[in-house]
Amino acid sequence: MNDRKVRRRRRSSNGFVDILNGLLTLLVIGLLVAGGIVLYGASQFYGEGPLTEETTFRVEAGSGLSSIGPRLEEQGLITNQYIFQAGSRLANIEGTIKQGDFRIPAGASMADILTELIKGDPIRYAVVIPEGWTSWEAVQRLNADSNITGEISTLPPEGSILPGSYDYVPGDTRQSVLDKMQAAMDTELAAIWEARQPDLPIETPEQLLVLASIVEKETGVASERPQVAAVFVNRLREGMRLQSDPTIIYGITKGQSTLGRGLRRSEIEAKTPYNTYQIDGLPPTPIANPGVDALKAVANPDDHDYLYFVAKGASPREGHVFAETYAEHQENVARYREIQDEAEAARKALEDAEAAEADAPATE
Repeated sequence: MNDRKVRRRRRSSNGFVDILNGLLTLLVIGLLVAGGIVLYGASQFYGEGPLTEETTFRVEAGSGLSSIGPRLEEQGLITNQYIFQAGSRLANIEGTIKQGDFRIPAGASMADILTELIKGDPIRYAVVIPEGWTSWEAVQRLNADSNITGEISTLPPEGSILPGSYDYVPGDTRQSVLDKMQAAMDTELAAIWEARQPDLPIETPEQLLVLASIVEKETGVASERPQVAAVFVNRLREGMRLQSDPTIIYGITKGQSTLGRGLRRSEIEAKTPYNTYQIDGLPPTPIANPGVDALKAVANPDDHDYLYFVAKGASPREGHVFAETYAEHQENVARYREIQDEAEAARKALEDAEAAEADAPATE
């Protein structure tokens, strides 16, 4: 009887030990499997990626791991979106994913890609508006850039855009980029107006902007702008008309094309709001978008007594010659016309020589 009880207790003890051993075995196997999965995931997350050449990856505004992972896998930058998402949450990389386009090098690991999207610099995109462009030209450039979206419903006022380079992120709207350009002009104009000479014959920032646009179109030589600005300031003080050809041209083209020829006598004599040969003072609006240097030149022009200027040579890069009296100016104009005639004669001679060479019989 006692032997049977002892045997039962031994069988019961052995069964418990067997169950415990089984559970421990399963736990060890589970740990090994889990460790293997972790090691595999880590090797995939930190190991060399499948990308064979550098590529660009775009992160849209508001994108997160759940939307980026599938796109990375679809585009062949990673092998498994779920490993990327899990590894990204476990990796100790502080920061948030940025918006923009990123260069991903060949062989980049998932960890490398995540680091680039959080800490890297997006590819720089920018719209550049040269000094002296009209608002119509600026909008044409914005419309031509396929990396930005939307439409500009209304042509911005002439002179409201500050020329320069404006960064954007692909997907930004054209209107948002234009807003930056106009805000920059508002800020710069206000600061330059505050720092102007106190005795200028200009009463408002808007008038400064108009005159700066004329200076911008009259000379492409940066060092001349204060001189040219002073000529127009002197004329305003004397009650003389500005007599600026670019104002007539703007009245004809409205800044939406180039004239492509010289002004006709009838155009110079026509009384229009933009013909400063026929009207007193300034035209009603700017004739272009002036840059900072032109604005500063009008706010702080040179101190001289010149009232006239004319081009120095056939090329605009040669600048201008200045005169205090009309007689001096006429002499300068006569010299300029001689230079023009000489340049035209040289051009014609070159064309004739090229035509003669083209017509000459071939020699063996």
